[in-house]
Amino acid sequence: MLRQAQHERVHEGFAVEAVDLVKEFGETRAVDGVSLAVPSGSIFGLLGPNGAGKTTTLRILLGIIDPSSGTRRVLGHERPLEAAREVGYLPEERGLYPSMHARDAIAFVGALRGLPLREGRRRADELLEEHGLGEWARRPIRNLSKGMAQTVQLLGTIIHGPRLIVLDEPFSGLDAINQARLEELIRRQAREGATIIFSTHVIAHAERLCERIAIIAQGRVAFEGSVDEARGRLRPIVRLRTRSQDGSWRSAIPAAARLHNGEWVFELPEGGPEPLLKALIDGEAGIETLAIERPGLHDAFVAIAGDAAAEAMGHQEPSE
Repeated sequence: MLRQAQHERVHEGFAVEAVDLVKEFGETRAVDGVSLAVPSGSIFGLLGPNGAGKTTTLRILLGIIDPSSGTRRVLGHERPLEAAREVGYLPEERGLYPSMHARDAIAFVGALRGLPLREGRRRADELLEEHGLGEWARRPIRNLSKGMAQTVQLLGTIIHGPRLIVLDEPFSGLDAINQARLEELIRRQAREGATIIFSTHVIAHAERLCERIAIIAQGRVAFEGSVDEARGRLRPIVRLRTRSQDGSWRSAIPAAARLHNGEWVFELPEGGPEPLLKALIDGEAGIETLAIERPGLHDAFVAIAGDAAAEAMGHQEPSE
């Protein structure tokens, strides 16, 4: 990606900070005391169901709307709009002029961020070629597929080499192939020094991409930290199949263990795997299979945000 020399790599620290953000619309509190700290150069995910307050939080951080109370700082600016030329933003509501050529659409978005049109067209040609859309550069947006049009808008978001890239539900409506392409584009931007914040209701994207996440439910941050820290709230799961059906080894299995299709499933006991293995061997359980699985982000989300939020997320998962 063509990034301006002065933006080679963001310095250590936080690209975005927010403290106790509140946003009220009449009697509705859409954002209720949100605090965030997004490390520079990281991929940070806002994870939660639709209506959780993710979009409103992003708009406050970008200065599109002001909070009812609370403070935020973006790329060192207490007034986020002062950093606008260093920010790329893909809103949830997509919008391109259908009669505009793909190349010009990208250059036009760059011009809104201060990039000269001639330079924008040159960069647009390179980006379109790089992403396999070179032959579509001079074709109207209306002639592009939904995935192509969304790629064009995303390229417009990064054309000016922003230090901060904010993507609101960027995977919405994309098929599996275009989702994978978008994931790689996000990783590449992060490797080149940009800070990425994206909102999503699809847990798999956050699990694959993010270094840190904030789980938002009902306008509040239920968790903020690394994906590993979220998973670490749950104990590993043991899946065990034995030849023996009973014996002294059963005392090593928690009372809450469940037997499903001949396989025991339970949380790894506090003592870890060694005492469990010893009890199974000494008790002649006859181990056929034993697997210790780390809980996924979905399991952690359920534990943190609750069943209702997880169910809402499940209803919004796209088919892939």
